Amino acid sequence: MDYVNAFLCGGILCAIGQLLIDRTSLTPAKILVCYVTAGVVLGGLGWYQRIADWGGAGATVPLTGFGFLLAKGAKKAVLEDGVLGALTGGVTAAAGGIAAAVFFGFLAALLFKPKSKA
Repeated sequence: MDYVNAFLCGGILCAIGQLLIDRTSLTPAKILVCYVTAGVVLGGLGWYQRIADWGGAGATVPLTGFGFLLAKGAKKAVLEDGVLGALTGGVTAAAGGIAAAVFFGFLAALLFKPKSKA
C-alpha cells in the first residue's frame, strides 16, 4: 500500500503542476519556485508532515519535499542554535542532497558529450 500512496501523492503533485502549466501563464520556473515555497510554508506550519507520512517518497522526493526539508532543518536549528539557526538550518539539512546533485551532475558531464540540436 505504501507504493500506491507514493504513486498517488506524487501523481497529484504532478497533476497540479501540469494544470498550472496548461491553465495559467506561469512559466515552469515560477511553478517550481511555488512548489518549493509551498513545501516550506506547509512544513513550517507542520501540515506537510502529515502528507509525507501518508505519501512517503511521493511527497518527499518532489520539490515540495525539498522545501519541507528546508523548513524542518530550520525549525530544528532554531531550537538548538537560536535565531542564527534560521539561516543555517535549512542548508545544513539539505546538504547531502545538494552535494549528491552536484556530484552526479559533474559525473554526467564527464561521461557524456553534449550534441548540438541543429
